[in-house]
Amino acid sequence: MIRIGVTGHRILAERDKIDRGVDEALGRVEQLFPGEILMVVSALAEGADRIVAWRVLARPGACLVVPLPLDESDYIRDFASEESRSEFSILLERASRIERMPPAPARDQAYEAAGEYVLNNSDVLLTIWDGQPAQGLGGTADIVSRARKQKLRIAWVHAGNREPGANQPTTLGNEQGQVTFENF
Repeated sequence: MIRIGVTGHRILAERDKIDRGVDEALGRVEQLFPGEILMVVSALAEGADRIVAWRVLARPGACLVVPLPLDESDYIRDFASEESRSEFSILLERASRIERMPPAPARDQAYEAAGEYVLNNSDVLLTIWDGQPAQGLGGTADIVSRARKQKLRIAWVHAGNREPGANQPTTLGNEQGQVTFENF
């Protein structure tokens, strides 16, 4: 079984380009590990976490492990809509295993712990990221940096994030959805 960890942005533009990039990344993983079952390790946050979870779960035999940063009733408060909360519940029900992170003194530390779990339980890190510094503790850039130090295989789907403090997605233009592979 090949464990694919997910980290990335929550607010994303041009989903079709991102979906194609994720499919390209997963195809490369499947070429590298022919015949292996895929396991996605995802905290199921909005955006990148769910995109990759759905794309992996569409493959035969695939399974999902969810490191929950917070108690479910607290975690869903971070989701923007009832539709998002429903999608989270549907995916959580499909999980073959749920790992509850120990209580943390602050919300950002809880998210950092979940990111660390993803990193430490992955053979490949699939990131949907703009390549910029993290906007918060344990953000995408921090997780990618740690993965690079560990020489972990990284499939990076290039994608705009959002402006700090805003909820409007940005795009990287022609680079949106392009994939870079490291240590493959």
